[in-house]
Amino acid sequence: MLAKLVKNLSSLPGWRSNRKIVVIESDDWGSIRMSSSKAYQDLVSAGVTMGEGVGVRYNKYDTFASKEDLSFLYETLNSVKDKNGHATKMTAICLSANPDFDKIKENGFNNYYYEPFTKTLEKYNIENTLPLWNEGYNSNIFVPEFHGREHLNIYAWLRALQAGDKEALLAFDHGVWGYNRKKGIDFQATFDLEYASDLEGQKEAVKDGLRLFEELHGRKATFFVPPNGPINNQLEKVAADGGITYMSSPKIQKEVLGEGKIKKHFRYIGKKNEHNQTYITRNVFFEPSKLLKDEINSCLSQIEIAFKWKKPAVISSHRVNYIGGLEVSNRDNGLNQLRKLLKAIVKKWPDVEFMTSTELGQLINKK
Repeated sequence: MLAKLVKNLSSLPGWRSNRKIVVIESDDWGSIRMSSSKAYQDLVSAGVTMGEGVGVRYNKYDTFASKEDLSFLYETLNSVKDKNGHATKMTAICLSANPDFDKIKENGFNNYYYEPFTKTLEKYNIENTLPLWNEGYNSNIFVPEFHGREHLNIYAWLRALQAGDKEALLAFDHGVWGYNRKKGIDFQATFDLEYASDLEGQKEAVKDGLRLFEELHGRKATFFVPPNGPINNQLEKVAADGGITYMSSPKIQKEVLGEGKIKKHFRYIGKKNEHNQTYITRNVFFEPSKLLKDEINSCLSQIEIAFKWKKPAVISSHRVNYIGGLEVSNRDNGLNQLRKLLKAIVKKWPDVEFMTSTELGQLINKK
């Protein structure tokens, strides 16, 4: 009851519309996450914590999208149309690169090296997915936007490797960094700030990541979702200079300042920052890989609250839900649940409109 009250109250501030708008934002595309099922089992056997509760799904199921994953996802998105006859749209929040494990090891962990995610696809023998990425974008159903250069806090990771951290080194040897650390900041949190001195390097990573995004996708990114949330707000200026017009943000944003210090900021959909960027906040969650019985009904309830307060439903739904490379049943379940959810949405709200995050941002700014 309290959670529902909070959900309603948090829906009050910000931009409103009588239109029934649904946006699906799906994070983590382009990142390795789990290199193989064997790597997962080896690390579990070695006592490395690979997640807790429903969070274990990321390491257990999440890896690169195969040709089959994307084909079946597109089939699902195309199977349900909105009032304008448009297929369901997914904003694919993407990483531009992954660490180059070989070069980092050759250099004795003294320097960081990365490779474009397209190069990593080649290493995993799934470069045949690239035409499908283009097909999804050209059809406006799978539209890449920016999640960072890599889904990795490179400075915290390098320090752990240089210090001889046994778990970090063991995971490294398996092409993995996203395990649950016993202490220290999460390696997955790209822009968390362990030390204020890391900030300049993060600025360069944002600038370089946006350059690489444009090189890989043939266009500039316009929307930025910082991985795992934590970010120092000086990076917003760097992103703005690189073409980012729309920023994703929690409603209560905790700005990291380094050395454990944080500063809180209140955000709402449509609010602008000093760089004239518009904030887009998520208010609905759909994560079928959690294997919870009421995931669809829970999602519909959250959409209902959003529409009640004349807000767009901005759904968070990670890549892990639709990936079958490590466990085919995970993809089958995720896509089955997604199809049921989409059919339930258009049945309950026949006047619904599907949009990408940037299309929503343009509507908010009346462009």
